[in-house]
Amino acid sequence: MSERTIALVTGANKGIGYEIAAGLGALGWSVGVGARDDRRREAAVEKLRACGIDAFGVPLDVTDDASTAAAARLIEDEAGHLDVLVNNAAIAGGFPQEPTRVDPATVRTVVETNVIGVIRVTNAMMPLLRRSAAPRIVNMSSSVGSLTRQAGPAAEQTTGPIAVAYAPSKSFLNAVTLQYARELSGTNVLINAACPGYVATDLNGFRGVRTPAQGAAIAITLATLPDDGPTGRFFDDAGQVPW
Repeated sequence: MSERTIALVTGANKGIGYEIAAGLGALGWSVGVGARDDRRREAAVEKLRACGIDAFGVPLDVTDDASTAAAARLIEDEAGHLDVLVNNAAIAGGFPQEPTRVDPATVRTVVETNVIGVIRVTNAMMPLLRRSAAPRIVNMSSSVGSLTRQAGPAAEQTTGPIAVAYAPSKSFLNAVTLQYARELSGTNVLINAACPGYVATDLNGFRGVRTPAQGAAIAITLATLPDDGPTGRFFDDAGQVPW
C-alpha cells in the first residue's frame, strides 16, 4: 500500500473546508475532498490539482450510513490507511433560531449533520486511522460552541445572535470530542476541536471578517501536531478556548 500521508476533509468543496484541503495538500499530502455534491466536489478537485495538489474526490453525505461506508471503502482502496480526518461539514439550519420560535425539526436536522455526522464519519474511518503512525482528528467547531463565551456579558458581540440549533450543535460537538479523547487516551490518536473564528462563508451569508484561508489555519495546525501534542482540547489561533 501507498506510504503517502493521506487526509480526508469533509465538506471540502468550498469555504473553510476547501482551504483546509489546500493547506494540507501544500504539505505534499494526498487529500480526499469529501462532499456530497458531485459537480462541486469534482470542480474543487480539479482546482486543487491545477495548483499541484494531489487531490481525489470522495463522495460523502455525512448523514447517510451507506455513503459514509462507501467513502471508507474508497479510501481503503486508494491508500489503505488514513492519517488525518478533518470533520468540517456543517450546516447552520436557517434563521431565526430563537428557542421559543424554532421548529424542533430544524434542531434535529442541524444535529444530524453537525454532531451525528461527525460520529458516523469518525467511526467509519477509525479502522483506517488506526493504521497510521500518527493519526489526527480535527473537529471543526465554533466560538458559539463555547458555553463560557455564550454565558458571558458580551455574548452578542463574541458569539453572534441567538441560535438554538447551530450554537448548541457546536457545544454538543465539543462534548463529543472530549468523549472520544477519553476513549482514545493512551493511544496515538490525537483529537481536538478547532475554532476558525468568524469567517466569511455562505453559512453566515458572508458576514464574517476572516477569510476561509485564515479560518483553515488552526485546523492545519491541529492536523500536524507532534506525537506529544495535546488531545481533547479546543483551540483557535490565539490558543486554547474555554469550553
